[in-house]
Amino acid sequence: MSRIGRKAIPVPAGVEVTLGENNVVTVKGPKGTLTEKFHPNMTIAKEGSEIVVSRPDDEKMNKALHGLTRTLVNNMIVGVSEGYSKKLIVTGVGYRVAMSGKNLQMTLGYSHLVVMEPEDGITFACPDANTIIVSGIDKQKVGQVAAVVRGKRPPEPYKGKGIAYEGERIRRKAGKTGK
Repeated sequence: MSRIGRKAIPVPAGVEVTLGENNVVTVKGPKGTLTEKFHPNMTIAKEGSEIVVSRPDDEKMNKALHGLTRTLVNNMIVGVSEGYSKKLIVTGVGYRVAMSGKNLQMTLGYSHLVVMEPEDGITFACPDANTIIVSGIDKQKVGQVAAVVRGKRPPEPYKGKGIAYEGERIRRKAGKTGK
């Protein structure tokens, strides 16, 4: 039995979970609303103030979907109650970020400014010139947007210049050696 799939998901106060037909789950909370359709083999049930995910048999695909479905429902509940955020650190001489309205402006050593508009449900924040915070209620979308921002100038191995996730360890290489 899946250890993750077996766990019941507690529903915090202020969060409303609606189970529709065809395994459509809608979660409403203080930060917003998320809706997702899950695989028809999984059974999602509400028992009091908890959500329980179960599978019909021990077939390999159902075992894989069991823990996945439970985790995705849990991520939806955490997203609408607390939200998710990713912190990116900009390193390099002359590299800086700033907000222009809702847009993120990045000076990354190119001949032009790199400007990014936030997607629906995503917000950018720049507490200082070297930090970007990407936040939202959808964990997958926050991670994807953070990866796109990082992709504008990934950290390079010689001086470590670029955009990296907070806590990311950049493998460094030795430069050229003189004669």
